[in-house]
Amino acid sequence: MFRAKSWRKFRRSRQIMAVLTKYGLDYFIKPAKRRRESEYSDLPQKMRLALEELGPTFIKLGQILSTRPDFLPPAFIVELEKLQDSVLPFDNFQAQVIIRRELNQPLSKLFRSFETEPVAAASLSQVYKAVLPDGETVAVKVQRPRIKEIIDLDLEILNDLIGFLGDNLRNGWVYHPRLILKVFKKAIEKELDFTIEAQNFEKLRFNFKDIDYVRVPKVYWHMTTPKVLTMEYIDGVKITDIVQEKYKGIFKPKEVARRGAAITLKQIFEDGFFHADPHPANIFVLPPATIAMLDAGMVGYLDDKTVNYAAEFMQGIMERDLDQSIHALENLGIIIDEFDQTRLYRDLKELFDYFLGTPLKNLKIKKMNQDILEITVRHNLVLPENLVLMIKAFSVVENNGQRIDPDFNIISVAKPFINDLFLKKEFGFEELFEKGKKIFRDSVKLAEKFPKDFSDIIHKLRGGKLKFNFEHHGLEKLTREIDRAGSRISSGLIVAALIVGSSLVLREQIGPFIFGYPFLGIFGYLLATFMGLGILISIFKSDDP
Repeated sequence: MFRAKSWRKFRRSRQIMAVLTKYGLDYFIKPAKRRRESEYSDLPQKMRLALEELGPTFIKLGQILSTRPDFLPPAFIVELEKLQDSVLPFDNFQAQVIIRRELNQPLSKLFRSFETEPVAAASLSQVYKAVLPDGETVAVKVQRPRIKEIIDLDLEILNDLIGFLGDNLRNGWVYHPRLILKVFKKAIEKELDFTIEAQNFEKLRFNFKDIDYVRVPKVYWHMTTPKVLTMEYIDGVKITDIVQEKYKGIFKPKEVARRGAAITLKQIFEDGFFHADPHPANIFVLPPATIAMLDAGMVGYLDDKTVNYAAEFMQGIMERDLDQSIHALENLGIIIDEFDQTRLYRDLKELFDYFLGTPLKNLKIKKMNQDILEITVRHNLVLPENLVLMIKAFSVVENNGQRIDPDFNIISVAKPFINDLFLKKEFGFEELFEKGKKIFRDSVKLAEKFPKDFSDIIHKLRGGKLKFNFEHHGLEKLTREIDRAGSRISSGLIVAALIVGSSLVLREQIGPFIFGYPFLGIFGYLLATFMGLGILISIFKSDDP
């Protein structure tokens, strides 16, 4: 068996080498061979054609690379994006065999009808339209035969080539071949398990359950396995096709463009979970302006910290606040090397000065993101994966919007959304309530731990394990200050408790009421205010000379 695998690997390596040689790309893995300057111009196209010919693994690698503008120059990204819709389907009989084996039943029992020609083909799978026995129309996504075995073999070969790639990929920008392979492995492992994509659909459906202009396919879990995904069939039109003459009067392109941006903003800044590959083939529209999200194999996650700083960066751009935008980038972890920090700051300032001088209606997110990414690459910085996916998602959504509505400007949609988000996070009732709870909880923990900590100090003093050397200068004053500080802490705890308690009363609407509000809640807030002012006044007085 080992010998058979070695032979397959040898044959596949020769095939890869032959394709690279065919397109003049063999200098990547032949250290002795050097390329001519004239070969740079058509290098992106040659790479795309070579990836297409090498099959599913390399097509998927190209598709994933097309989402990473921090790995490749813009010309390569543009060319690799063409890989999204250029995959030939595999044999239909094989697809039916896989369905029957995975679901452990003949197709005649699983479906009332099953169309033998696929409605879509991708690098890892293809999709068929079928009807269930109860009359429901579904889309059945089937994994390509032996695709995992093929990918595993190709990954072994790619891993062997990493050393050559690291030495020979040079053209004025920085490459990270080992990181590229790591990112690819992580992404491909998720996409090879269709149950993960099914879970992604469920999360998206839950997040958009209250928005009627968004459709996310329902998953039929009893007919879903790692290699077969059965979901609701949504019959729509690709988002960029709705402006065709035959659809005139059926769709509302301006509304679709605006909603597409609003959906992305919600996913990123409210949910922290977003569709990371919203290219046109994955976004359908139902008349007149309902948006359906398909193919959830690639998604992004953002923690609260990243969401907050990304929003801060966007607001800084929209409010023309350079310092706020750069501060947000620092907190996002983009500015990480002190040695380069001054030069990097200068480059970013120069870039932001340019954008700050651009009228807001003419500001292009895609151009801004691309320029920022070029600066990070120039300084040999690699962005967090999900942050890059977020940037890419914004760029694709902006591009989709402008293709169906020439007047579309994503900033005009983003600005009120981001401003409302900031107001909610800083001054919203729920947020203030949570902050109050945290302050109260921390204060209670401090009060609970104080007796034990104080007791430990006493025991150490008695055992001679804790010793102090000090000179007595004004100990009476120190004692008074300690007593005063203790009183302030106690008062602060009472104020925090009043705020939390009053908030609960207001939220639960506990009577009696005055002017339409619970009396106890209003009284508690007023008492907390007066006590807080008293604490502040005592602090200011104690600071007087």
